[in-house]
Amino acid sequence: MKNRTASKAARSALLAATAALLVTGTTPAEATARDARAGNWLYLTVTKGDARSSDTRGTLLLCDPPQGHGHAAEACADLAAVDGDITALAPKDGYCPMVYAPVTAHARGEWNGRPVDYAETFSNGCVMAGRTGPVFALDS
Repeated sequence: MKNRTASKAARSALLAATAALLVTGTTPAEATARDARAGNWLYLTVTKGDARSSDTRGTLLLCDPPQGHGHAAEACADLAAVDGDITALAPKDGYCPMVYAPVTAHARGEWNGRPVDYAETFSNGCVMAGRTGPVFALDS
């Protein structure tokens, strides 16, 4: 009988704590994740080959202060100029070979409080670099 009473008391305490968290609108895990990723950040990946390829490189780009890969300062400056909209980046002048070696660039994260989810497949790495500049320059 004591075990049932203790079990009921523990369940009641757990329910009360859960209700209190629901009333405040956040859970401890959400609060921790939000605090850890505050600011402008993107998880960037580049995958070589077709969609079934496993040749993927990735890094976390943080922009306050810039860090994450070899061109973080330049990438953050370019992203700041377009308010985090990767599709609005100005193409760079240059010529690329007409070689089909597809690469897919993917970015997921947050910029100025807004979610970012970008994915685009380019015909080769040169075309990707010309279109996205230092943002997806993960080789350095």
